[in-house]
Amino acid sequence: MQIVDVGTNPQYQKEFIQFPVRLYKADANWIRPLDADVEEVFDPKRNKRFEQGECVRYLLLNDRGETMGRVAVFIDHAIANLDNDQPTGGMGFFECIDDQAAAFRLFDAAKVWLQSRGMEAMDGPINFGDRDRWWGLLVDGFDREPNYCMPYTKPYYISFFEAYGFQDYFRQFTFGIPTTWARLTEMSQSVKDRAQRIYENPDYSFRTIDKKQLPAAAEQFRHIYNAAWGGHSGVKEMSAEQAQVLMQKLKPVIDEKIIYFAYYQGEPVAFFVCLPELNQIFKHVNGKLDLFGKLTFLWHVLRKTNRKAFGVVFGVAPAHQGKGLEAAIALRMPHEADHNPNFQYDTLEMNWVGDFNPIMVRFVSQLGSTIVKTHVTYRYLFDRTKPFKRCPVIGRKKER
Repeated sequence: MQIVDVGTNPQYQKEFIQFPVRLYKADANWIRPLDADVEEVFDPKRNKRFEQGECVRYLLLNDRGETMGRVAVFIDHAIANLDNDQPTGGMGFFECIDDQAAAFRLFDAAKVWLQSRGMEAMDGPINFGDRDRWWGLLVDGFDREPNYCMPYTKPYYISFFEAYGFQDYFRQFTFGIPTTWARLTEMSQSVKDRAQRIYENPDYSFRTIDKKQLPAAAEQFRHIYNAAWGGHSGVKEMSAEQAQVLMQKLKPVIDEKIIYFAYYQGEPVAFFVCLPELNQIFKHVNGKLDLFGKLTFLWHVLRKTNRKAFGVVFGVAPAHQGKGLEAAIALRMPHEADHNPNFQYDTLEMNWVGDFNPIMVRFVSQLGSTIVKTHVTYRYLFDRTKPFKRCPVIGRKKER
């Protein structure tokens, strides 16, 4: 077996994309990611993490030159020490044939590269970018299709990671829920009551997004996001520029009916950002958004063939948490579904509810949703004598 650096070799770059296509050809639920989405991660011109980070990609070849696996290894120096007891790098985009020795060669290559740059641990499989993409190893939910830019991985990868010594740092749950009131039979009455109290309070109001006012929406989103999430373990505050770029990226796929903002006396205090679940369309384009892919995408959009939405991100400013606003904004979609005969979505999947946020896990469960997928973010400490600590729970002081 031989480890080769993808580098700028066009053949290796293409193989990095093509290897999973062959590996998953018999997996009915796997959806090929858009080539452009994967390539963007490794393009310094498009991925700002390169400004304070570095990355390498490897292929593992057998003696005949055939690919056995791939992996990407990276360091974001801006967050390597953030909320960590040791400088921590990352590895991701791991794919491998069912061969533990091959998997361990890829893990070893990642470890050596990170150690040579002063890292003392690695998280994986994660993204060289934000957590909303390519983050975690699928450990439950193999019977369902992956959501857009979320990993669908082989079940045998679990044993590879755990046999090597990776440990469960945190879990990310995907919750599934119907979008109509009639099907929300498991919803807690207390949730309904808390939401109703907010609806009856004239200080609170709700609006959907307006594509004509995206710059203002981006700034409101940033304000709430930083209040709700900025400074949490591994999460940096969002800049005004980042918020504007994010909103412009989302613009082509935004459905105004399913992005909700809440206001208190006119000030933005909460958001629930949902999008059409794009993989329900992208699964028809075979990873390519060329002319044919774009026409295929447009056809499905116009025909409204997608019946699933997904929750991208949810946030409530701390001063308004625990008052029922979480329930009130989460239930805007069932309200829309019941009052709009043309509402096209019958299912919502809510990505990325971390087990380090038990309040949110409990709240989402009370809405009548169930966990339909689980991903694990693993951590591997290079010093095997050092005590392992899971990700700190929100609201609980970090252990010393």
